[in-house]
Amino acid sequence: MDVVAVGDTTEDIFLGLHDASLQCDIDGGSCKLCLDYADKIAVESKTVVPAVGNAANHAIGIARLGLQAGVYTVVGNDDQGKKAKEVFEQNHVDSSYLSFDEKRGTNLSIVINFRTERTILVYHEPRTYQLPDISPTKWIYLTSASGSGVKDLHAQTLEFLDKHPETKLAFNPGTHQIHLGKDELMPVLKKTNLLFVNREEAAQVLENETRDIKTLAQGFHDIGIATVVITDGPDGAYASDSRQIYHLDIYPGDVVERTGAGDAFGSGMLAALIHKQTLVEAMRWGNANSTSVVQYIGAREGLLERPAIEHMIKEHADITPRVFATL
Repeated sequence: MDVVAVGDTTEDIFLGLHDASLQCDIDGGSCKLCLDYADKIAVESKTVVPAVGNAANHAIGIARLGLQAGVYTVVGNDDQGKKAKEVFEQNHVDSSYLSFDEKRGTNLSIVINFRTERTILVYHEPRTYQLPDISPTKWIYLTSASGSGVKDLHAQTLEFLDKHPETKLAFNPGTHQIHLGKDELMPVLKKTNLLFVNREEAAQVLENETRDIKTLAQGFHDIGIATVVITDGPDGAYASDSRQIYHLDIYPGDVVERTGAGDAFGSGMLAALIHKQTLVEAMRWGNANSTSVVQYIGAREGLLERPAIEHMIKEHADITPRVFATL
């Protein structure tokens, strides 16, 4: 295996809304989606996307870029869980580590799309995790898991890494993991070779109020993380190798909705690094993948294969990573 992704899988139901409004702070920094209370709201569109979530998106993104990917995830023994297994197999992801929960159903997210942005209502079933006997793999990609089982999953992953020192860890913490706090996450962070977070998550993980990219990147390097990737939505992404921080603007393109943009960036970057690309080139791969995904509803439809990645990079050759700061 090149990568085994470890984390939860969900089914997303996208609802397109027109009859809503935004209430924003005076500086526009914080906005709330407003709907008429106790009313029936007409929905313009509905799209159902099975087999998504950080781990699923990453595994499929890696597989589409010509690498061997597997996924350890727990789904319900229901129609949604069985469909998830089919989707993995259709996308050439090894599903042999997938586990069916006989007591609880598959996770569900309702994604409300309004003006190209999304508001997500998330329901995660409580899970008990038991990391299977995974075959040798170059990377473990550890990401969003839920409930009280998160600590056990972290312990199992660390035990696997201790037994397989040749395996590297990419970590993209989900909401439940971030809420554990810095001290609880520290054993995982110290084992992490490649970290993916957005700007707000970076501050939350470090328990730091600053949004300064240089300070945030240095904070993770001080823990011992070699490569830090901090995405910043429409403002692009940063990547640091502990010597220099690079910034890359997003490629131009239509935006339908942004679900899965960060996962697409991460899978593009990690695939490029496994393909022996430089960090700067890996940022381009991630950027192309992310630019494509936001042009579709859902996190999977726009994930690219390598020729399409290379074509988009060539098409936007003038947009290139530049040194943002030196550490």
